[in-house]
Amino acid sequence: MSAKDAQKLAASKNLDLVKIAPQAKPPVCRIMDYGKYKFELAKKEKEAKKKQKVVTIKEIRLSPSIETHDLNVKAGQAMKFLKGGDKVKVTLRFRGREVSNASIGKRVIEEFASILTEVSTIEKEAKLEGKQMIMILAPKNA
Repeated sequence: MSAKDAQKLAASKNLDLVKIAPQAKPPVCRIMDYGKYKFELAKKEKEAKKKQKVVTIKEIRLSPSIETHDLNVKAGQAMKFLKGGDKVKVTLRFRGREVSNASIGKRVIEEFASILTEVSTIEKEAKLEGKQMIMILAPKNA
């Protein structure tokens, strides 16, 4: 039918004439309540947003000269974050000339990861970036 006839038909029903495929020959249109359609789309988007889980990254800072008890305390804190569903960024900072002994820091960060093996997986391996060694742990899926 012609565009004018379709527009009259839509007006008589108090609805809108919406072009669905304007590039097609002839163009495809639908008679609908456009306001209600937009409302339904917004409602679906809101529902999708509610179902999303926002993952936050918590940071734990270590030093190469950390004692075992302090390391266990930090690991306990990280375990709490991981059980809560958050990712943990483990940062080991080197001060002064400690960078020259990066192997000590690597050992500390690997020991930290081994303490948390039952609740986490290593998402990003320990890597030296400037004067920091960074590793990211993600919670294991239950």
